[in-house]
Amino acid sequence: MKLSGSYQINLEKQKVWEALNNPEILKKSIPGCEEFNKDSETKFTATAKNKIGPFNASFTGTIELKDIDAPNSYKITGSGNSPVGFASGEAEVKLEESEGGTKLVYIVEANVGGKIAQVGSRLIDMTAKKMADIFFGKFSELISPKTIIKEKENLKIKKIENKIDKKSSSNKLIIYSALAILVAIIGFYFLA
Repeated sequence: MKLSGSYQINLEKQKVWEALNNPEILKKSIPGCEEFNKDSETKFTATAKNKIGPFNASFTGTIELKDIDAPNSYKITGSGNSPVGFASGEAEVKLEESEGGTKLVYIVEANVGGKIAQVGSRLIDMTAKKMADIFFGKFSELISPKTIIKEKENLKIKKIENKIDKKSSSNKLIIYSALAILVAIIGFYFLA
């Protein structure tokens, strides 16, 4: 089976490259990922649980990065096993500067075997396409400047709220002090 696609990410190429090599971002992007460990600079192990046709499959596998041309491209090879079958594949990932951001282009070739291969190639192709879309969509969403801007806006709002709280506390203190001085003056006037 062969799949291809592309995503426009509004972020500079170097930052997209760094995210493609960040285990935490990859873990959050992989559909059903329960565990993702970086074993070396180019090797990872992962466990993911997904539904393929009538099967709920928990795959444990290895992923290796090859033909690394930072920050332009690399090849990902991987294989995984589960009680209902196995999967192996290879993906070429390329990053191109495009429209003020980065265009991520991928080509995936995958093979499956065992019980899951019995559900039919059309269902497997649809599932693989869906999983690739989920992965690259989630990846794009996680590193998108919109997310970064939204986080910065939330931080600004909190700072403004804190300033308002401090200012209103400060204003209350001034009012109470003024009232205390006024009461003292009035009391002094009547006592004198």
